[in-house]
Amino acid sequence: MDFELTDEQKAFREALRAFVEKEILPVATEWEHSGRYPTEIIDKMKQMGLFGLSVPEEYGGMGADMVSFALVFEEIARGWMGVAGTIGSHSLACWMIARHGTEEQKRLHLADLATGARRTAIALTEPGAGTDLQGIQTRAVRDGDHYVVTGTKTWITNARHADPLPVLVKTSVVEPAHKGMSVLLVDPTLAGFSVSRDLPKLGYKGTETCEVVLDEVRVPVSCLLGGVEGRGMQQVLGGLEIGRVNIAARAVGVAQAAYEAALNYSRERTAFGQPISDFQAIQLKLADLATEIQAARLLTYWAASQADGGKRVDMEAGMAKYFASEVALKASLEAMRIHGGYGYSQEFVVERLYRDAPLMAIGEGTNDVQRMVIARALISGKGKVGW
Repeated sequence: MDFELTDEQKAFREALRAFVEKEILPVATEWEHSGRYPTEIIDKMKQMGLFGLSVPEEYGGMGADMVSFALVFEEIARGWMGVAGTIGSHSLACWMIARHGTEEQKRLHLADLATGARRTAIALTEPGAGTDLQGIQTRAVRDGDHYVVTGTKTWITNARHADPLPVLVKTSVVEPAHKGMSVLLVDPTLAGFSVSRDLPKLGYKGTETCEVVLDEVRVPVSCLLGGVEGRGMQQVLGGLEIGRVNIAARAVGVAQAAYEAALNYSRERTAFGQPISDFQAIQLKLADLATEIQAARLLTYWAASQADGGKRVDMEAGMAKYFASEVALKASLEAMRIHGGYGYSQEFVVERLYRDAPLMAIGEGTNDVQRMVIARALISGKGKVGW
């Protein structure tokens, strides 16, 4: 049992941390409040190869192990969670193409996606279907060597930059519904494809989150992920396991940033003639936060290491995502309380962390759904805790 990162992982983390300290932290608050798109940061991430995290080396990517994958999202989210989003959906979609795509699809897309020359995303959610993906209404009707796709997708990160955009559709209406679901790699330049609007958000700013409309878009049959209909739900659920490691790691990063801000402020702020860090009430809050954040971090790395072992990690990733996101919610609120009135001010980072944290409890499957996934794995015997 080894709780240490490898030397390579440690060096990678230090490079990421230096990047965040130099390129993200100095501008995050100003750019987030102004709604400025982080183009320069994204360009630097391209140079670092981060868009190729989940692309195998043979296609020009980094082929990172899952613990290193988690480190990326933890460190970047510590600086600005919205920036982490630009490679989050991208990495999930790249993983799906690398894992399930035909050889032609891999050759066509992965090299450009690895460098960031092109980006991608994932279009699952609809206005009437989020948690219940089997309830999607987007249809893809076969017409010769094309599918005619009609529907609306929402909450799509990277929507304005995705090329291609993997879209979950119904290629047939059968029972159970998941057997009629497929993923199409949609070219955004096709007639009938449009990004209809940007969605206003509490937090998670810096990256765009949009609604996408497909109005009788003719998508070549060659764009069917894997080349076989009816495998879309299976492909998506496998990707979401990896996505939940990403979300858990982001939550750890946000929680860590909140803790660091609270710790530093408690040392600097004085009341009644002494630093507030001398007060037991503040010390207890800091002790709770530090303990819970470290537990969330270890749970996240454990889920990632299990994925590196090649096993299904729906329970493990669900545990990590559920616990870490709840810790992020608590940490951001407690950091605000430690800051007092200043925590409510946009001049301090904790108000942004407080706005960013809730997304992790919702995205990639709500925490109530994660608890159901965990419970089902335990009851069925597919998952267990203890030795």
